[in-house]
Amino acid sequence: MHINRFTRGPILWAALAGILLPSTASAKVIGMNVRAKWVTRQRILAIVPKKEQAAWLAYLARSEKQQAIDKQTLKEQAKAAGIKTPAYAPHGFDFVLAMKHPAAWYSSPQALRIAHNIVTYQVPDGGWSKNINMAAGPRKPGNRYDTNNLDRYGKPGGFDEPLDPNWSYIATLDNNATWNQIRFLAHVTTVLLAEHKDAEAAPFRASVERGVEYLLNAQYPHGGWPQVWPLEGTYHDAITLNDDAMIHAVEILHDVAIGAPDYKFLPESLVKRAGPAANRGIACLLKIQIVEHGKKTAWADQYDALRLTPTSARNYEMPALTSSESASIVDFLMSLKHPTPAEVASVHDAAAWFKKVEIDGYRWGTGNFFADRRSPQGIMLEKDPGAGPMWSRFYQIPTNLPIFGDRNKTINNNVNEISRERRDGYAWYNKAGIPMLAEYATWAKSHPEPEPK
Repeated sequence: MHINRFTRGPILWAALAGILLPSTASAKVIGMNVRAKWVTRQRILAIVPKKEQAAWLAYLARSEKQQAIDKQTLKEQAKAAGIKTPAYAPHGFDFVLAMKHPAAWYSSPQALRIAHNIVTYQVPDGGWSKNINMAAGPRKPGNRYDTNNLDRYGKPGGFDEPLDPNWSYIATLDNNATWNQIRFLAHVTTVLLAEHKDAEAAPFRASVERGVEYLLNAQYPHGGWPQVWPLEGTYHDAITLNDDAMIHAVEILHDVAIGAPDYKFLPESLVKRAGPAANRGIACLLKIQIVEHGKKTAWADQYDALRLTPTSARNYEMPALTSSESASIVDFLMSLKHPTPAEVASVHDAAAWFKKVEIDGYRWGTGNFFADRRSPQGIMLEKDPGAGPMWSRFYQIPTNLPIFGDRNKTINNNVNEISRERRDGYAWYNKAGIPMLAEYATWAKSHPEPEPK
């Protein structure tokens, strides 16, 4: 660890030892996570300034109307198909959508079959659910749009407990859903159009248009995005940076607005709406960058949609600064061709925070994930001179001390003292800052830090 950059004196060093060392007498529970609040009419009227309430109430009404349409559509499809109990979609992760195939593959029979499957899983609202193996086959009309995403560790009262267990994560930006399908279908459409296969491209083209429309409809009036839309309550209503959900929505709309190669086929009406929406999203990101001691730092994973303050998600995800998603935001801001002074300043401030809180001299596990999970002790944080840098997933606001959650809602200062299930099953440390700071070193040469006012 770079003590000269990370510590502020002997008191902080003592606290830091309690957090980072594998075994320490000072390891303890330092707090309890609190359930997030969601967007309701009552909260809008109590929190939102009067001049902005109409837009928020209209947003909430549109969300409720769309959810009713989505549910009714499924009900009617099931009735027409004679299905009494709609089946879940096959569970899986669509690595095939990762855009790593040779160029010629995207017009191949396999690609078109997968693209067709994706279209069948599109919810009437234009989005998609998550964790579905869409390469396995198409959705049969009348069957569910989602797979079983209920938490198998969940207990009554847990933050993951949905308000409606039969309608959750439909549709969502979580776990790379919706934006990934839009991107894949947009590329397939572009390839087919280039090969003059307009008829084959038509259903995919229409699906992309509906997907972009979904992103526009899901955006909050202030520019943020919830994890799930139509809104389903609980932490899913929070502005969600986790899994890069919001930044991916901004990226898609930004690409649409600038006429990126895969989106040139979209109608001008969508393009004109995408630009302002992307700009509102960026402005929201700049607004919610956490300020500590008068200095901007990084971002939290979730924010209360109405108060714009950090909030919790699952039992073990507490309000805190987050490193991996913050790195993604900085990467995006550095990708802008003509960043504003505010965007430039945001990047410099975030990079300074990453340098301040980087961790050296420790390693998270052996580097062999499966071997660690089979070992008697599981994944552990251990001293390793010369190792690093790496970053904790969560940092306490405003101390910048690493913190760790557990399924029992406790907030802990020693990752080695939380339950093994959560220690092995969550990415408590990462190296996202390494490539980001490398890119920053180059970027900063042509984007000098603004002079202090």
